Amino acid sequence: MPTTETVAHPRRWAALSVLVIAVLLLAIDGTVLYLAVPALTLDLAPTATQILWIGDVYSLALAGLLVTMGTLADRIGRKKLLLSGALAFGAASVVAAYAPNAETLIAARLLLGVAGATLMPSTLSIIRNLFPDARERTRAIAIWSAAFGGGAAIGPLVGGFLLEHYWWGSVFLVNVPVMAALLVFGAIVLPESRDPSPGPFDLASAALSLVTIASFVYAIKHLASSGLDTVTLSSAAIAVVAAVVFIRRQRRLATPLLDLTLFQRPAFSGAVAANFVSVFALTGLLFFFSQYLQLARGFGPMQAGLAELPTTLASIGAIALVGWSLARLGRGRAVGAALALTALGLALVAVAEGSENYVWLALALVPVGLGVGIAGTLTADAVVSSVEPHKAGAASAISETAYELGVVFGITVLGSLMSVLYRSGLDLPATLDAAQRSSVQDSLASALSVLEPGSDLVHHAQESFVSAMQATSLVAAGITLVAAVVAWRVIPSHSE
Repeated sequence: MPTTETVAHPRRWAALSVLVIAVLLLAIDGTVLYLAVPALTLDLAPTATQILWIGDVYSLALAGLLVTMGTLADRIGRKKLLLSGALAFGAASVVAAYAPNAETLIAARLLLGVAGATLMPSTLSIIRNLFPDARERTRAIAIWSAAFGGGAAIGPLVGGFLLEHYWWGSVFLVNVPVMAALLVFGAIVLPESRDPSPGPFDLASAALSLVTIASFVYAIKHLASSGLDTVTLSSAAIAVVAAVVFIRRQRRLATPLLDLTLFQRPAFSGAVAANFVSVFALTGLLFFFSQYLQLARGFGPMQAGLAELPTTLASIGAIALVGWSLARLGRGRAVGAALALTALGLALVAVAEGSENYVWLALALVPVGLGVGIAGTLTADAVVSSVEPHKAGAASAISETAYELGVVFGITVLGSLMSVLYRSGLDLPATLDAAQRSSVQDSLASALSVLEPGSDLVHHAQESFVSAMQATSLVAAGITLVAAVVAWRVIPSHSE
């Protein structure tokens, strides 16, 4: 008699479409806010610290709770947690959209992060249980991965359109009808799945994991904004102590919150490592790429969003190549080859950034999108395929946490590198007053706000910015190449 783990769900593709809606919205929500910051600042008049918290509290809650929520989903049911999270996400979106002050908006963003943490690992773990057939599962995860990458790319386009026609709260309110549809159709087509014998839920471990990751992420963000000070060192120390206690506790518990034995599986640990390093390199570069398009090339926000579409379209087109590369190379070598393609694309981007013709830049973005699309799909597939279905939630949560940490590290480390390179490339005249000198050295955006448009100094600052972007792109390419080697050597390449 076949078990539920070997029989494909009859409505699995309809269920997948519901999950894709969820992950698409989450990806859009991660990038849509930044365009709204100027408008909400005029309306709510937040302090500089409050502006940072409006942006940071979402990622802090999201990253800190992914492991806990993934394990909780295995225990109480993935469908139940997903639908509960969708309801909470919709409600928090309404509060954020109509927030009368900065404090309310920060609280709403915190709730959005908590709700988002219930949605992200649940989508991937449900796919693991919906598609027991390896080939179908790979195809399903390719669609899921394309939705995630595509959502992040079109976030600025959605935000730009909404902000041109409506008030800043519309970037949050757009979540409500999507989450309503997710609740209705999810209740109908999604099957319930859980770990049949999960054991007790350890609240102490959940608290330790939250303190570890949130403190670590905060230390990195604070280091980028304020440098190495007491707050940075204290946050890092708290993270290290909490991490040591957490790991020791997991090793002692009969049913740990985080099963550390998962990292003993080469397919799992290699995929997580490759995913982290590749996301680190890619997001660290792309975070500043839109600034490059607008500040150095003079594109408008909508034009800049459209200029990044080659990456998105290529990552979506990668769906057609995932099965082919997997069959020809095996999983580990396919991931390694895809990351090597990404590294090549990043190197080409470095060259094309100095070209006046955008066509060369668009062509350079194509291998980046293809490589990331294939690698992202296969690493996610490797993570969930390397564990038993009842552990899918915990495994997915680890993968998503690695992704979030890769984003934070990429923006912070590569962003700091680029700032240093930009400043080192400046040769400012002695006649420039102190205030202007400080603004020009701070960033290209600040330079353009204090210098006369079209002046020699503006061109000099733009040239320094482009040179810094080119060098950072090459560093990102090198890091991605390291990830390619890790994937090729560590992730098994046995055929499906």
